[in-house]
Amino acid sequence: MVLIPIARPLLGDDERAAVDRVMRSGQLTGGPEVAAFESEFAALVDGRECVAVNSGTSALFLGLTAAGIGPGDEVIVPSFTFAATANAVAAVGATPVFADIDAATFCLDPAAAAAAVTSRTAAIMPVHLYGHPANLQALGEVADRHGLALLEDAAQAHAARWQGRQVGSFGAFGAFSFYPTKNMTSGEGGMITTADPQLARRARLLRNQGMEQRYRNEVVGHNMRMSDLHAAIGRVQLGRLPGFTSSRQSNAAFLTANLPGVRVPLVSTGAEHVYHQYTLRVSDRDRVRAALAQRGVGSDVYYPIPVHALPSFDRKLDLPETERAAAEVLSIPVHPGLDASDLELVARAVREAVREAVREQ
Repeated sequence: MVLIPIARPLLGDDERAAVDRVMRSGQLTGGPEVAAFESEFAALVDGRECVAVNSGTSALFLGLTAAGIGPGDEVIVPSFTFAATANAVAAVGATPVFADIDAATFCLDPAAAAAAVTSRTAAIMPVHLYGHPANLQALGEVADRHGLALLEDAAQAHAARWQGRQVGSFGAFGAFSFYPTKNMTSGEGGMITTADPQLARRARLLRNQGMEQRYRNEVVGHNMRMSDLHAAIGRVQLGRLPGFTSSRQSNAAFLTANLPGVRVPLVSTGAEHVYHQYTLRVSDRDRVRAALAQRGVGSDVYYPIPVHALPSFDRKLDLPETERAAAEVLSIPVHPGLDASDLELVARAVREAVREAVREQ
């Protein structure tokens, strides 16, 4: 039996009260909660304009569409990430171009991104994977040098910073997810962040069937709105995010200090990691996972198959760091629901599991 899960949403009385407040109002969608959530989330992204939508994937899709990315364009993305990153590019009719990652951070490698630029490249879209910000300075320099848009997939990186500045505040847009296992949740949902008022307006049109005023449809749009029920939960969770982040960072520090000889996550100079996942590199991963499960510790592999190798894309590419990471990564619990005894158990189980795997090789 797994006693300590890899992730655990923390929802309590305040979230229940927020949902009850919306239910009592009778206005489950199109009410004041979404606008309030957008306004409050802006503080997390350097005051940028925020557009709430129904999922992180919708945030990517609508952000790309509102930014003018479409057929004939190429967007450079990492292959070591969740498929939604490349799916959103393909869904708008553009072509995802997969580039390799930096071995230390698991994020898009600026040199690999630069090498992937062609005459059709319109944008570079790094992912702040596992809560570690990509090298936005170097990637921004590549984008500026070639006249490209820099876009941010920040689905896993709420409150992360690069050189003191919040992620989601660098690119033409940032996209966040509020899926239940993320660093904060709205039950389900996403957020587009941008300093461009025209991009924000287009995103609002696109999320609401192409209209700002009822029955005055300006463009062909979608139904990708966030409900007031979800926004109400998100507002409470946003208020709890600083505490969640501090706990994740404290838990990560404990694990790092108590896993000698294990290849633990590295943090780049100038990066503030928010530890959506605490990801190790291990050999004989299946044996380590089984040993952890026997000790009651959950674990998971994010991501065992690079996106370019999935049947949905099926590209034959040479991305050595991506392939190496996919074969070695193993994430262990770091979420804010852990207490001191949980952390002790996790650290001890990892030490023992890794030692057993080494002995049996």
